[in-house]
Amino acid sequence: MSGDGTTADDDPLQTAVWRLRSRACWADAAALLEPAGADAALQRASLLVERCLYTEAGWEEAEDALRTAEALAHSDDERGAAACERGYLAYAATLFRVRDRADEARAALGRAAALIAPGAAGRALLDFRRGLIAENLTRSPQAARAAYRRAHAGATAHADPLLLSATWRHLAGLALRDGELTEARRGFAESLRIREELGYLVGTAPALVSLADTETEPEASRLREEARRLFRLLGGVPTWLAHHLTPPPPGPATA
Repeated sequence: MSGDGTTADDDPLQTAVWRLRSRACWADAAALLEPAGADAALQRASLLVERCLYTEAGWEEAEDALRTAEALAHSDDERGAAACERGYLAYAATLFRVRDRADEARAALGRAAALIAPGAAGRALLDFRRGLIAENLTRSPQAARAAYRRAHAGATAHADPLLLSATWRHLAGLALRDGELTEARRGFAESLRIREELGYLVGTAPALVSLADTETEPEASRLREEARRLFRLLGGVPTWLAHHLTPPPPGPATA
């Protein structure tokens, strides 16, 4: 999850790609990009990989786009970025139990770490994804926290607000797990604020639900209802949010 396209920079193509991406239209966004060069091929692959994370579908298209990006990559930065996407796709396939590719995910991110220079813009995204593996596959919250903090610092240094929203969210999730409610609420609120400011609709519903987990009533119910509205608006994406939004069964009737 990177911030590509979140600012127009007088580039109508990137503006269009961002608007489609933020509304869960990854295939349409990818169709706007001709994978003639390494940068466009990599951006196209990253869109289709991200679609897998939100929809649990489109795996073959993502693989095809990633192979094209890997073939067109020539510099260390380009090869490192492609390896980072390869690791992310393998992580997603493992997370959603499509196929166990945990070893491939770790190996790909290891290759990326050897190719992307410390302090480079792509390093923050790499650190974030290593944190995801540590948290969700290795089950090592301490390693995850360290990786997320490195990613948070890198996202701040390179002015990547979308990635910053993700690091806030995941650091807050670890804080909540440790019972640090105030810290968790602050992190989830920052993540939500950034995503709303960016207009990143597809990432707003998860941020609302996370913040709701730290709030009391009636604010918690208000946040979850807003998340349901966005979830329905985007056609049930992200798919994995559905079980968080299912209303509780009705209680027994009372007089």
